[in-house]
Amino acid sequence: MKKNLHPAHAPCPCDSGQTYADCCGPWHKGMDAGIYAPTPEALMRSRYSGYVLGLLDYLLFTWHPSTAPGDLELPPVKWLGLEVRSAVEAGDAGIVEFVARCRDGGKAQRMHETSRFVRQDGRWFYIDGQMHGAE
Repeated sequence: MKKNLHPAHAPCPCDSGQTYADCCGPWHKGMDAGIYAPTPEALMRSRYSGYVLGLLDYLLFTWHPSTAPGDLELPPVKWLGLEVRSAVEAGDAGIVEFVARCRDGGKAQRMHETSRFVRQDGRWFYIDGQMHGAE
């Protein structure tokens, strides 16, 4: 995990409008203490912030074991923002549609994805995502 976490009082990287301490920070710091994101949207936002902050351990920890890669390398992109378009939770399943903006090699890009989540033993996991056409 990256050693230099985002300042607690700074805006959260996930663009929720909250501070990092009131949004994704507790989920990033709480994984060893059994403190987990309470909804699919909260998990998706915390995973986006995990990408922004380079938190490889957190990303792997929140990926369902049936679909998780054995190892993870982050692309050298600069994440610029997140828009959650919809979030649905039904029992132990969840779906979140979002658009993440980034800059890759100086070129602005938008990643539009619909992600699937599952809750097991009270904990949400990312399963996979379906990418939509370029925007």
